[in-house]
Amino acid sequence: MTTERETRLGTVQETLLIPLYGRAVESGKEEPALSDPRAQEIVAAIDYDFARFDNLPSLVGTVLRTALFDLWVSDFLTEHPVSTVVEIGAGLNTRYERVDNGRARWFDLDLPDVIDLRRSFFTDTPRRTTIAASVTDDAWATSVASKAEGPCFFAAEAVLPFLQERDVRHAVDLLAEHFPGSLLALDMAGPGITGAQDEHDALSKVEARMQWACADPAEITGWRPGTRLLTSCTLTDLPARLHERLPAAYREMLSGLAQQRLVQVDEYRIGLFRLA
Repeated sequence: MTTERETRLGTVQETLLIPLYGRAVESGKEEPALSDPRAQEIVAAIDYDFARFDNLPSLVGTVLRTALFDLWVSDFLTEHPVSTVVEIGAGLNTRYERVDNGRARWFDLDLPDVIDLRRSFFTDTPRRTTIAASVTDDAWATSVASKAEGPCFFAAEAVLPFLQERDVRHAVDLLAEHFPGSLLALDMAGPGITGAQDEHDALSKVEARMQWACADPAEITGWRPGTRLLTSCTLTDLPARLHERLPAAYREMLSGLAQQRLVQVDEYRIGLFRLA
């Protein structure tokens, strides 16, 4: 891909390259927490200064977050083999390659400039469809609702915090109205994080800044009566079955972080909701 094409990514959209690089770097380790050879191939094909993110602690954080999303999607597909998974803000994610069960319907949703880049590496299939739209647009939800099969799982990884709260609320309402009873996984950053982004190890390397601060996942349940918080955790209290399969060095690191009670750790939560 040429440099000119790379520069067409919007300010917020550029952040998708951070978790992509995190997965690629992780995959090159002797004992990775997550294996994603496709991410390695994509990073090698993109003309971008990924070195700015080298050795940043946040890279490991993105990998752990992705591993948790993978676990939840895998659980969902095990319980509902014929179902629908929608990646909100798909970026250059490769969750389909990692956890697809061969039967589910997948939709990869992102803004037009991201989809233009994504199409350089991924091709639609009868079970996998790419959609160029904002998560706040009603049209995509109507279209997906007409094509979805079985229960729905929405994965919004590293997306919603970059929106204004009113837009996050609208997105949640949109999903609940078109897909009642569906599952929504998302990450949330507290005010201690959003207020110190200029010092953040990764975000300080790009221009994008998070706009929505959420101090408590329970806030979201109050937006729409009947919405339930099924579970939430920080990166230091991941589900035991995920934590136990991490490399020993990661388990030791997370134990140490849990004892330090750092704002950037304690105020970053990942939650799974059932929409009313």
